[in-house]
Amino acid sequence: MSDEVRRFRELLGQVVVIDTDSHHLYIGRLESVDDGIIELAEADVHDSASTSTSRDLYIINTAKFGIKKNRERVLVRMARVLSISPLEDVTRY
Repeated sequence: MSDEVRRFRELLGQVVVIDTDSHHLYIGRLESVDDGIIELAEADVHDSASTSTSRDLYIINTAKFGIKKNRERVLVRMARVLSISPLEDVTRY
């Protein structure tokens, strides 16, 4: 198991924000992590290319008002992940 996977597993059960190298942003409860796939439950898959709202503002609003769940479960390829952080760590303005 890689150090990256070990660090991500510390967040299991928490609601997290996953930034990717695409225009997709993922917010949901971290269910599992392995060397290739991250699984989120009760997730919001947000396509930032389809809105004028910045990713940062979307995340801040989600932290304030809650997740707009549009998936019961989503799998994200680890290779696409740029960052992952707990939603509770998002600064609310």
